[in-house]
Amino acid sequence: MRSFIVRVLINGLALWIASWILPGLDITTSATTEAVAKTGVSQGTDAAGIVLAYLFIGLIFGLVNAFVRPIVSFLSLPITILTLGLFTIVINAAMLYLTSWISSYTPVDFTIDSFFWTAVLAAIIITIVSLVADRIPGARHR
Repeated sequence: MRSFIVRVLINGLALWIASWILPGLDITTSATTEAVAKTGVSQGTDAAGIVLAYLFIGLIFGLVNAFVRPIVSFLSLPITILTLGLFTIVINAAMLYLTSWISSYTPVDFTIDSFFWTAVLAAIIITIVSLVADRIPGARHR
C-alpha cells in the first residue's frame, strides 16, 4: 500500500513538472473553470486544490499504467522489438492520452493539446522524473 501511495505522489510530481515545462499540458478543475466563466478572469485557486488535482490525475495515470499498459505493451511487442524499444515512448504517450480521456469524465480535467509531440515529450519528461524519483532512498520499495 505504501509503494502505491509513493507511486501516486511520484506520478503527480512528474505530471506537474511536465505541465510546467510544456505549455500544451493543462490540469483544471470544474471549480476553476466555473470561476473563470463567471468573472472572465482567472482567479488564483488555492494551492491545496491544485495539489489534489495533480494527485488525482497521478492516481488515474497510475491505474492506467497498472492495468492497461501491460496489455498494450504485450500486444505491441513485435513493433517494440523492431524499433529496439523506442516504441515504448509512443505507448507512454498513448497512456497519457487515455488518462486525458478518462479525466474528461471527472471534475478534474487533464488536457493535452492536439499536437502529438506534446504527449511524446511529456512521456519522456514523466519517465525521466519517475526514474530520478525512484532513485531517492526513501522512495524505493523492497
